[in-house]
Amino acid sequence: MNVRSLIAEGARRLAEAGVESPRVDAELLLAHVLDVPRTRLLILDELDDGASARFGALLAQRADRVPLQHLTGRAPFRYLELVVGPGVFVPRPETEQLVTWAVAQLAGIAEPVVVDLGSGSGAIALSIAHEHPGAQVTAVERDPGAIEWTRHNARARAAAGDTPVQVISGDMTDPALLRELDGSVDLVVSNPPYVPDGARVPREVADHDPPLALWGGPDGLDVVRGLVVTAARLLRPGGGLGIEHADQQGASLPSVVRAHGGYARIEDHPDLAGRARFTTAHRT
Repeated sequence: MNVRSLIAEGARRLAEAGVESPRVDAELLLAHVLDVPRTRLLILDELDDGASARFGALLAQRADRVPLQHLTGRAPFRYLELVVGPGVFVPRPETEQLVTWAVAQLAGIAEPVVVDLGSGSGAIALSIAHEHPGAQVTAVERDPGAIEWTRHNARARAAAGDTPVQVISGDMTDPALLRELDGSVDLVVSNPPYVPDGARVPREVADHDPPLALWGGPDGLDVVRGLVVTAARLLRPGGGLGIEHADQQGASLPSVVRAHGGYARIEDHPDLAGRARFTTAHRT
């Protein structure tokens, strides 16, 4: 079948199913089937029946709102490509802005100590280790299913030559977590669960992202309140804290940080679309 016709038909099916980026997703699925870069689809003509059938099967799953990254097994994030699948939160492009801020905070520190709380796929922790090779990064993940993906990606990045990231199982609100690092951490970063209980989310999120990575209590900030306490204990004076949040929490999350009393220079930052996206602060 003609490649252009196949993509057009696939995009139509995905659009009818309510997928937000139907043509892009159709192209990425076909590129995955053929194991070629998406740009190479432009020079292809006909597909054999086997490839067409595999594409059709993936298309049907995507139309049923299985996340694209679960179907391809890959999630690009900044300069990395991470392995993802059922049981782990798929990293979003919006989180890349938090990493940009984090890497800038570490400029001039030869061997900074960094903790990523609620690491999931390891996107934040592994990106920092990749972009600041001297960093001593610890990734903390509570979910027993998700941490297997954290470990897998950490091993892959270490094998590729990046500074190894320590992966530990733990709850970011546990008063005993990482006691050996108290007062010595240069930077704490987190993309914690912040979705308010009962909020409506896309099917890809509701059906496939792990609940521990999503739900944060009535206002979405229950876990964040504990995280702020843990970070205050870990950080050295002047150490930085960066927390991602939902776009409607641009005032409420900074208020939680401010209420703790142990932070200064509390700011909120927009993502590239101009939506409130993450809060930063520094330990007094």
